[in-house]
Amino acid sequence: MTLAPRIQRTVQHGMLGLAITSALILAGCGDSALPPQTAAAPVPVVKKKPNILYIMADDLGYSDIGAFGGEIETPNLDALVKQGRLLTNHHTGTVCAITRAMLVSGTDHHLVGEGNMGAPNDERKGLPGYEGFLNESALSFAQLLRDGGYHTYMAGKWHLGSAIAGGAVTTAGKTPDQWGFEHSYALLAGAASNHYAHEKEGSSNYTEDGKFVQPGQPGQPGGTGAEPFYSTDFYTRRLISYIDQHKADGKPFFAYAAYTSPHWPLQVSEPWLSKYKGKYDAGYDAVRNARIARQKQLGLVPADFKPYEGAPETLAATPATSGYGKAGAKYINANNGVAQGYTEYGAGKVNKKWGSLTPLEKKAQARYMEIYAGMVDNLDHNIGLLIQHLKDIGEYDNTYVMFQSDNGAEGWPIDSGADPKATDEANATEPVYSALGTDNGAQAAKRLQYGLRWAEVSATPFRLTKGYAGEGSVSTPLIVKLPGQTARLPDLSALTHVTDNTATFLALAGIPLPSEAAPKAVDAAGVDHNLGKVVYNDRNVYPVTGKSLLPLLEGSAQAVRSDPLGHESYGRAFLISGDGKWKALWNEPPVGALDGHWELYDLTHDRGETSDVSAQNPTVTSGMVLQWQQFMTRVGGVEPLKPQGYY
Repeated sequence: MTLAPRIQRTVQHGMLGLAITSALILAGCGDSALPPQTAAAPVPVVKKKPNILYIMADDLGYSDIGAFGGEIETPNLDALVKQGRLLTNHHTGTVCAITRAMLVSGTDHHLVGEGNMGAPNDERKGLPGYEGFLNESALSFAQLLRDGGYHTYMAGKWHLGSAIAGGAVTTAGKTPDQWGFEHSYALLAGAASNHYAHEKEGSSNYTEDGKFVQPGQPGQPGGTGAEPFYSTDFYTRRLISYIDQHKADGKPFFAYAAYTSPHWPLQVSEPWLSKYKGKYDAGYDAVRNARIARQKQLGLVPADFKPYEGAPETLAATPATSGYGKAGAKYINANNGVAQGYTEYGAGKVNKKWGSLTPLEKKAQARYMEIYAGMVDNLDHNIGLLIQHLKDIGEYDNTYVMFQSDNGAEGWPIDSGADPKATDEANATEPVYSALGTDNGAQAAKRLQYGLRWAEVSATPFRLTKGYAGEGSVSTPLIVKLPGQTARLPDLSALTHVTDNTATFLALAGIPLPSEAAPKAVDAAGVDHNLGKVVYNDRNVYPVTGKSLLPLLEGSAQAVRSDPLGHESYGRAFLISGDGKWKALWNEPPVGALDGHWELYDLTHDRGETSDVSAQNPTVTSGMVLQWQQFMTRVGGVEPLKPQGYY
């Protein structure tokens, strides 16, 4: 694989044109393909810039796909790995909208409107950066790419704004067409109530190219007289149609496949619905242990790696503290613990191990995971269709492909923290059992999810799940294939972040990052509201702070990050040191420390976050907490007085 590094160095410096053309001719045809030299050398045909295909799964766990140790069949992603490489230390936000805000803008989510997923209802309500949608201080890589000569397409989940241009609603953010996507078919909310749609007439959950559409209505996808609608299948077809619409004009494209699979509700069609029947009857630990063994065999983790083995069993919900919910309660948060006089926190959740389940509970739980696995398998099938189409139209070799999940596995409790026994046993009884995962024909499908324990399995070998600050929430699988790459390269373990994707897209396209400093905008209190912003298209926006991955991918650098990586959402927080060694971690009790102290983990030896070493390293811990507080000040983040997740 000699072509890709040459291309990447060229692209990195923004010199696409003749240099890329020469590299492609030399690599593809040999010297004999060059035109004969004459006194006046002919002008070569300029090869277009590389296409970019970015594929995002929704709530897929770190170990769910085959290349990361999973037992679910994902042959198309596995084949992509054989022509690309794995990045095994990639980080996102804790939840989908936060990750997507950082992806589109290339910077921290607090700066661009998603300080919380959705507008908060606590003391942060109305603060800048907490609008609950992508705000006007954000750049958009799609706008930059489109202005730089790219077609820009997306199909799938948006979750960053829902007000159409010229519509009656003006305070709910903007749809993707207003952020630079030339063509888009978008689910505006964070989840589909039914993967088969069945939208009501006049509903406003989906848009295409900035106009509300209702899949399931007559003449529209999923309706009578039109193509069928199952989200994963449909988004693939739509994205292919967008690519084909302009393929003859020679312009490069950016295609964003924003799948909603395998996010609940758990639903999939045959043959995937029945494919994994009986596969998960052995339960959580058996599946986790098999995944860990494969991860060690694949070299994803060392042979002596100590994985997180799941949360302690709780057969009954632990109670909230006595003052919880009362006036004047002082809730433990990332800034104040028991030592500072803060003592209150909420109830825990019922979280049973496999051996404590009744036979009917086991039957239901196994079925949930079977359907989930079918959704992942179907997702892989659709990724294969996308890639095959690029090959069929001759664009695959000139395409940068990146695949990842938006965050870790979703561990939403099946019964809001109460004992799910009644729900599980009802789901294991006919006629309900045979209908699990099927289409009920209504706009709202049965709310089926796989719960806390299977999410832990999906997160293998890491701790915690979506919404928390553990590695199982913010570490996701990442696969990359460079243009022209045909053979697998070694896995990369350097720390990377979703904002680095943004910088990489723009570097590949040879588009310089906006850098003109915004004019000062000082208010009566002396605060400059344009501090740190740059000018783009007459807007004052926060610049891309992610780092291009190209030096890492081409082998000219061992790392692209040297500064600490900080994060906060729902009051949960972490900071990873610039060298990637230490991680300071905070989650509210009872998931986090009951006294509210910050935990500390040595990621070089304990990325499973199994041994809190804060007591042995108080200076390191206090220093990292201070750095995290400085990070929060820098991005305008506000630690809520009452930390709590969305479930």
